[in-house]
Amino acid sequence: MARPLRIEYCDAYYHVTSRGNEQRSIYRTDRDREKFLDYLKSVSERYSAVIHAYCLMTNHYHLLLQTPAGNLSQVMRHINGAYTTYYNVKRKRSGHLLQGRYKAILVDRDAYAQELSRYIHLNPVRAKIVNNPEEYRWSSYGGYINVTNQPDWLCADFVLSLFNRKPSVARKQYRQFVESMLGRTYESPLQAVFASTILGGVDFINKIRDRYISGQTCARNVPSLKLLSCKPTIQQIRNAVEEELSVEPRLTRRVQLYLCQKYTGMRLKDIGVEFGIGESGVAQAGRRVAVEIEEDKKLNRIIAKITSVLRMSRMKT
Repeated sequence: MARPLRIEYCDAYYHVTSRGNEQRSIYRTDRDREKFLDYLKSVSERYSAVIHAYCLMTNHYHLLLQTPAGNLSQVMRHINGAYTTYYNVKRKRSGHLLQGRYKAILVDRDAYAQELSRYIHLNPVRAKIVNNPEEYRWSSYGGYINVTNQPDWLCADFVLSLFNRKPSVARKQYRQFVESMLGRTYESPLQAVFASTILGGVDFINKIRDRYISGQTCARNVPSLKLLSCKPTIQQIRNAVEEELSVEPRLTRRVQLYLCQKYTGMRLKDIGVEFGIGESGVAQAGRRVAVEIEEDKKLNRIIAKITSVLRMSRMKT
């Protein structure tokens, strides 16, 4: 099987994971975890990497990071290489600590940053290590909900800004957003990854393909990109939703915003312009509908029907 592409460019966002060799633990002590966090701090200073979220588990870790300098490979060599050296020297061992290459998914930040941060922060809960993510010391969740717990190298501002312009309100709303999924089974945002490489809408994937993949011999490693159909337009979504929900104007608007965010691949800001609201308003509407879908089976069926109509219209274009 061909290895996934490494797509690097300035200001790219990635969800990065790396696992212990043979699924073994990569942290034995709290000092190990503290040292790993030191390396996250050092890449933010040395390589201008921006760490938006992290979670250190027993045999793997998760990062949501941004590379303003377009230097993911350099950043990851430093994190994994320096930590492996530290770990081996401390324990007088040699050889690989981490399993093969790290896995880096290129992310459309506007569409997935919120969901990915929640997914990362809920890892210890899914693993039954804690009952609430606030109880887990080795993730960035504490820095999201309490400014006094936020290290100076952690950038929680972008994700929080999608909830509210006022930081104190945004932190409360973010806590509600994450903890609303406690005790529930919800779909991992990583299930939407294309070709093991890109997480984003069709517009985002096409942009990446056209700018960074087309014409490269390695493009054959991403056959799924060739299967992408045209994205639905905002007007197509509006029309499809109005046909099903025209008698409920407020719900119609929320569902339109939810589906535009999910399927157009447009930035939240640009969707907001079309509807006359800010990007945080788009994000909030999307989150609200996602919760309503979980609780309302009828609405779930209606949205599934609308999605099917949109899919058929895309196939005809």
